[in-house]
Amino acid sequence: MNLLYNSFQLGKTTKLKNRIVMAPLTRCRAINNIPNQLMATYYQQRASAGLIISEGTSPSPNGLGYPRIPGAYSDEQINGWKEVAKAVHQENGKIFVQLMHTGRITAKINMPSEAVTLAPSSIQAAGEMFTETGMVAHEIPKAMTLQDIENTQNEFVNAATRLINEAGIDGVELHAANGYLMNQFMNPKSNQREDQYGGSIENRTRFVLETARKVANEIGSNKVGIRVSPYGAYNDMQPDYEALENTFIHLAKELALMDIAYIHIVDQRVAFGAPDFTTDIKKIIKENFKGNIISGGDVNTTKKAEAILNSGLDLVYVGRPFISNPDFIEKIQNEKELVAPDMDTFYSPGEKGYTDY
Repeated sequence: MNLLYNSFQLGKTTKLKNRIVMAPLTRCRAINNIPNQLMATYYQQRASAGLIISEGTSPSPNGLGYPRIPGAYSDEQINGWKEVAKAVHQENGKIFVQLMHTGRITAKINMPSEAVTLAPSSIQAAGEMFTETGMVAHEIPKAMTLQDIENTQNEFVNAATRLINEAGIDGVELHAANGYLMNQFMNPKSNQREDQYGGSIENRTRFVLETARKVANEIGSNKVGIRVSPYGAYNDMQPDYEALENTFIHLAKELALMDIAYIHIVDQRVAFGAPDFTTDIKKIIKENFKGNIISGGDVNTTKKAEAILNSGLDLVYVGRPFISNPDFIEKIQNEKELVAPDMDTFYSPGEKGYTDY
């Protein structure tokens, strides 16, 4: 039976028209970090997805690692997201905003002057960050104090609350993947703390779980998802370590107790060239979470999408094909040829390579 194009109940409040999820894609079109009409058009064009997960959106000036990424902490930003939500809802679509604090993956030039680069430990990430004027080394972060941790968690809560209550967004996704702040706490390479937020599995997952619980308590657990990237190496993470499997078992069990809407598992093997998994981690997370799991990677046909559902998962994410195929659902349903994206315009400002496909 073809489940892919059937409607799907995500949590108690969000009914999706199909099981295809538009994955979060950084596009760098938010001039002055404010969502704008161009972005509203872009998401509206792609609202045939069962669920849109927005590009990474910072809950704080401290989390604006990349140029022209949106925030969700000022009145102007919330008003911008209100227009995006309105545009998507006009097409009977659903949208969650992904809350992404970049932590140590940043460059000072990309941040407001008062912002501070924060991370679990004062360890500079290898690699470089792109800026309007070229590539630069990542900042050396300040190791977060307990007060910094509490402040940052409150920023996540405030952003989530405003997005739901004022902007009319359907839910939020907490970005605990791909080497950003939440992932930096979970990964032993970037977290070398010796207090209650470092060392053991319980301690390394504490920041993520506390933040998720606080957000869920404020907006409702059925409006909260979380994104993870087990075995991911992107942004200077350690892809495999002795406690990895048990780390994600613990995380999944604790998130199950909160009854959140979903766990979104990034498969970095395709888009990021990460090493192969040493365990069937998607299945392990599903067994311990028992709720909805989103996953994907290299999905460009109905058959590939159905294979993910047939493996026991619930929703299928699609990334880059949505960039250049706003009508992706219709195309794969009718086996039409997909347009290849122009990689040169992935992160450039303006409508070229954005709303003109």
